[in-house]
Amino acid sequence: MADKADIIVICGPTATGKTALSVALAKLLDGEVVSADSMQIYKGLRVGTAQATPEEMKGVPHHLVGFLPPEERFSVADYVRHAGECIAQITARGRVPIVAGGTGLYISSLVNGIDFTPDKADPAVRARLETELIEQGIGPLYARLQQVDPECAAKLHPNNHGRVLRALELYEQTGETMSCRLARSRPAQQPYRALLIGLNMPERAQLYARIDARVDAMLAHGLLEEARLVYANRDAYHTAAQAIGYKEFFPYFEGKEPLEVCTAALKQASRNYAKRQLTWFRRMDGLVWLPAGEPEAAEAAARLWAGHVKKNCGDQI
Repeated sequence: MADKADIIVICGPTATGKTALSVALAKLLDGEVVSADSMQIYKGLRVGTAQATPEEMKGVPHHLVGFLPPEERFSVADYVRHAGECIAQITARGRVPIVAGGTGLYISSLVNGIDFTPDKADPAVRARLETELIEQGIGPLYARLQQVDPECAAKLHPNNHGRVLRALELYEQTGETMSCRLARSRPAQQPYRALLIGLNMPERAQLYARIDARVDAMLAHGLLEEARLVYANRDAYHTAAQAIGYKEFFPYFEGKEPLEVCTAALKQASRNYAKRQLTWFRRMDGLVWLPAGEPEAAEAAARLWAGHVKKNCGDQI
């Protein structure tokens, strides 16, 4: 498979320094960064989604960051297509593609080359499910998914309304579960030769402290104003209105909870999300873990890349 591109993937839970490592590694290897974050794609939501600032990018090109209006939906299939195009273009320029982010479904779908050939949608099925969501809430729908496709349900948070509805929609239209669909859509060979690097803290308490500090820093840099924007446009900003970092402040805007209670809820939700991310990434085969925040992490990653290239150079002859 001489036409396979070699890529680096940097993943891990929130607040582990994936952006800093990807930028440092890009500087060492003449690389460009492709974001793998389901929220960083949106314009005007820089703080709450932890988009890298120009200062943090340090001149390294970043792709799939802040390019889509918050009103637009963006599926996993959209991500795989866009990221694949970016990787091809970066490789054609003779540079190293560095995929960095914390959205496990994006990363595993990209690395495994999942085929997202769409089914013919039935608008009536989707409309009925959306009506049930409005009238009953996500609880009964998520419980239904747990019954028909427990494997898929275990990977989805109940607040991820779009993917819960999509899994139920697929099952009702075709009789096939999303888990079976994903297994069937996995190609015999992966489309990339990927070096998978995960970042994590040695102690869970250290990770949680970093998460708490990050939330405080976000509030100092305008998170509440962004959350107010999302709240004001919650009917149009479908994905952002469900995202960790914004919805926790809705009770504050509605006068139901004080700010400190909502801030504590955000910190707890972020810690819970980090645990789910770790569970996801620990299932990925071949992932090499590095300690987060270490000054030598970039050099260690560069050595791993050199070994990866050396190992695979025979495939390119």
